[in-house]
Amino acid sequence: MSILDLSGRGALVVGGGQGMGRATALLLAQAGANPVVVDLDQDRAEGVAAEIEALGRKSVGLSFDVTKPEGANEAIAEAERATSQLDIVVNIVGGASWSPLLSVDDETWERDFDVNLRHHLYVGRAAARNWVANERPGVLCVVASISGMFGAARHGAYGAAKAGVLSFVKTAAEEWWPHGIRVNAVVPGTVRTPRMEAEWAAGSTPRPAADLLGTIAEPEDIGGAISFLVSDLARKVTGQALVVDGGWTTRFPYSLT
Repeated sequence: MSILDLSGRGALVVGGGQGMGRATALLLAQAGANPVVVDLDQDRAEGVAAEIEALGRKSVGLSFDVTKPEGANEAIAEAERATSQLDIVVNIVGGASWSPLLSVDDETWERDFDVNLRHHLYVGRAAARNWVANERPGVLCVVASISGMFGAARHGAYGAAKAGVLSFVKTAAEEWWPHGIRVNAVVPGTVRTPRMEAEWAAGSTPRPAADLLGTIAEPEDIGGAISFLVSDLARKVTGQALVVDGGWTTRFPYSLT
């Protein structure tokens, strides 16, 4: 990990209590960072913080609702206090509903935008304001989805929100680079998280076939891409979307047989 050195850097992982967030927080800690873990569930956040401390890094688990501006502001302020110098912010909060556009209700549409898009402005804006006020550079990395790159049949609210995330990343990168702030996204396909496992078992979400590489992505696959983007290895990367989908989006859409 010496080439991916994050030693001593303060980090915040929003949505860090399980799945991709937990994997990311632990990988950042293994690279030397001191990640603060924020999750809606206080127990989950504290559990991951304890795992990080067992690795010899500093951490604290906190509970905030970042879908509200005040929750995002408080999360950034507490992470700055806990780390003394917040360098890295990762926002992984999200979740899909399933409904065709002809039958999706207004409440579901609004909820998907709350859960998948609006909080990226709240968290990103709070982080950027913190860095500008302290005259320090910073790195923001968010999680989008390949559903935001194409038509998202039967989960159009989620797809539209994730498309907005990709646009937000480009705009934030363009507006904030004069302050030394980099902004990027990781764009997963299907990831085997505890939430997805539960949805597959309940039959509420379609279980996909293996990707071109013969597997379904694990949370660590996404955490690894995030760790790269927030490191100095990616110091010239901003406004970009790194797709981590095992090759799904490389497939030619037509059959030639």
